This record gives sequence, C-alpha cells and structure tokens, in this order.
Amino acid sequence: MVDEKIMTVLTLRSLSLRAKREMVKRPAKREQGFTLLELIVSVTILTLLTLLAVPLVRVTVQREREKELRRDLWEMRDAIDRYKDAGDRQQFQIKVDSGGYPPDLDTLVKGVEVSGGKKVRFLRSIPIDPMTKTTEWGLRSMQDDPDSDSWGGQSVFDVYTKSQGTALDGTKYKDW
Repeated sequence: MVDEKIMTVLTLRSLSLRAKREMVKRPAKREQGFTLLELIVSVTILTLLTLLAVPLVRVTVQREREKELRRDLWEMRDAIDRYKDAGDRQQFQIKVDSGGYPPDLDTLVKGVEVSGGKKVRFLRSIPIDPMTKTTEWGLRSMQDDPDSDSWGGQSVFDVYTKSQGTALDGTKYKDW
C-alpha cells in the first residue's frame, strides 16, 4: 500500500509538471533569415547611401578632368614659351612675321634643328583634350582677337580647349 501511495504521488507530480508545461506555451523556434520588414529597411538605407554618393563621384570625376585640362594647357603653353625663347636667342631661324612663335603644334612635337645640327623637341606629343577626347585644340595667333574662336593660321601664340562646357567654378573651359 505504501508503494501504491508513492506511485500516486509521483503520478500527480508528473501530471502537474506536464500540465504546467502545457499551460506555459513556449515560443516557437525562430526560423533563420530576415523578415520582409528588415529587408525593406536595409534596401532603403543602401539606396539612400548610393544616391548620396553618386553626385560626389560625378564631381570628383569632373574635378580630375579639369586638373588634367589645366596640366595639358600648361604643358603646351610652356612648350610654346620655350620655342619662343629659343627663337629669340637665335638658336634657330624663325619666320619674320611669326613673332618667334611656332607655326603649329606639330612643329613643337617634331622639333627644330638648332645651331650645331642638333634637333630640339619642345613637346613629346600633342595631349588629348580631356573634355573633347580629341587632339584638336583651339589655337590663337598674335594677329587674332583675344576672344576669337578662329585661328588666322599665322603662328601659335596660345592654345585653348574647344569644349563649350562650364567648369565647377562657373567659368567656361575655353576661357582657361
């Protein structure tokens, strides 16, 4: 009889534990992955960050092209000045009506023979205009008007880009 009582108590205890467990529901095991809301929020944040970065990239690319344009213009103008200086020092013969400036940009690349039979080149090659993507540059001679877009064909006093674009600082590229 004692054994029967112990069994009954144990059965009641085990039933009460089971009943307690059934009454307290466990949350269902969460499945791996993201909810739709989490995905929408993540995509929205990434889209906003991308939209903020695009204008910055555009400005950076334009700024780099402007730096390259300034460098190319400086390089060609320096070559023109060195040609003029050499002509003024009478290191080679110049045309009387040229003012000592080169007849074209190709002369700076091909070079001229100086006294002593040596050939001097003033420019390695005609640079590609970063704005127009060609080697076609606007040329000015001493006889041309400062604002003229056409070259008289006499000699090369100055170079400029043929691009009609506007720089980040608001100036026209062709006025550089």
